[in-house]
Amino acid sequence: MTSVLIVDDQPMQRFGFRMLLESQDDLTVAGEAGDGAEAVRLTARLQPDVVLMDIRMPGLDGIEATRRIVASGGRTRVLILTTFDLDEYAYDGLRAGASGFLVKDALPEDLLSGIRAVATGDAVVAPSLTRRLLDAYVQHLPATSAPQSPDPRIASLTDREREILTVIAQGWTNTEIAQRLHLAESTVKTHVSRVLAKTGARDRVQAVILAYDAKLVEPA
Repeated sequence: MTSVLIVDDQPMQRFGFRMLLESQDDLTVAGEAGDGAEAVRLTARLQPDVVLMDIRMPGLDGIEATRRIVASGGRTRVLILTTFDLDEYAYDGLRAGASGFLVKDALPEDLLSGIRAVATGDAVVAPSLTRRLLDAYVQHLPATSAPQSPDPRIASLTDREREILTVIAQGWTNTEIAQRLHLAESTVKTHVSRVLAKTGARDRVQAVILAYDAKLVEPA
């Protein structure tokens, strides 16, 4: 069972999420929070697998709540709900340690698959949205004219692992990587696991941020 903490300041929104999650045999609702501060407290107490996190809430917002939850070092992963007109908040969510993003009016099946993906760390949620957010995020990186020292996390990768990290950052799924690089999907999963382990990335989204920071990829 994957346990989920629902965080949203709108009671009807939380009710809708609860009804959807409770209809699934493999998902359970650990609790609900109406603001970021309550989300941090409940996450520490309940240790849910996933926090379904709204961004705009009174008091402590979803970005700072995400930052505190991730900084606690627990196993909980955060799935942020966003809208296209709130991208500027989502950029900060990347840095805060969110494991994925979904558009708030996503189809129910997309929300469910997103929660499952984040719980396993197996895939970037909503790849097109994630890539759009990352492309915008990278525009805010400080310009550097002087050459930078190689990132030691990148230096530890083999050539194949560096290639895998690069195509992950380009939004490729495991299936696409296997097909385009002529590898078995099980081999791809092994490479991805090694990339995450060597770089210390919590999941694929954080690995993508590393790839952008290390200039392995450029915005589309």
